[in-house]
Amino acid sequence: MEHLLWVEKYRPQKIEDCILPDAIKETFQEYVKRKEIPNLLLSGTAGVGKTTVAKALCNEVGCDYIIINGSDESGIDVLRNKIKNYASSMSLMGGRKVVIIDEADYLNPNSTQPALRGAIEEFASNCSFIFTCNFKNRIIDPIHSRCSVIDFKINGSKPKLASQFFKRVENILSQEGIKYSKDVVAAVITKHFPDNRRILNELQRYSVSGSIDAGILSNVADIQLESLIKALKEKDFASARKWVTNNLDNDPIKVYRKLYDSLYEELTPDSVPQLVLILAKYQYQSAFVADHEINMIACLTETMVDCEFK
Repeated sequence: MEHLLWVEKYRPQKIEDCILPDAIKETFQEYVKRKEIPNLLLSGTAGVGKTTVAKALCNEVGCDYIIINGSDESGIDVLRNKIKNYASSMSLMGGRKVVIIDEADYLNPNSTQPALRGAIEEFASNCSFIFTCNFKNRIIDPIHSRCSVIDFKINGSKPKLASQFFKRVENILSQEGIKYSKDVVAAVITKHFPDNRRILNELQRYSVSGSIDAGILSNVADIQLESLIKALKEKDFASARKWVTNNLDNDPIKVYRKLYDSLYEELTPDSVPQLVLILAKYQYQSAFVADHEINMIACLTETMVDCEFK
């Protein structure tokens, strides 16, 4: 079933094949060379390859590993049962074992995370831990101090990495027998990079017809806010809600940033600080809310009520 998804079918199996800034890739290649995996905390935005790197590292070093999703299994019972049962047993391959805790920033900081601090030390002779997270500030300091922290920062390498991923995507589309326009593929990558997972998912969705051409450009256009700003000025809730419904495929984080950049000139000076506080609150909440549409509408409603437009 997993091979129906391109993100799994074409997931890199070696560190060399991962698309990363040179300095970060060299760090992981050194771990492979030494055949050792220390406790790691991998931090970065969604889709940049944190879990892929963790899996590839274990495969190349030759370690048994399990993956626990912190957003699905965030309670203390997970630690007591699943992690301890696994970490306390010997590896079938004779080497160290690894526990990969994905989305670790969702683990309870008052119970599960403090308990993991003890588990890291208790099983140090037999097991390493790799934590992945989008927001490392949500990981408690005692875990930080017990791990090598690696930030997947790509700002300076973005053009180079996007070019490498474009070549990877072309190869995938060719293998899948999908006809495509290079300009359209480039537009999808430009819109969503560095979220490589989302790029592949979007392209797979667009490829259902057998081709990816200019017909989908309307779906990948940059976020347009003119009609939304007009609705906010006029306190037109219905139009604002309609805009959100029509733009649900956009990354909420990018929408909040675009609002910040665009509304600065539309508000009275006294309202700008209030806008910043509103956007910061809802951007933070967007990382874990169940319904992004409601969260976005709540943000826009609060902006309409509390901010004064010119």
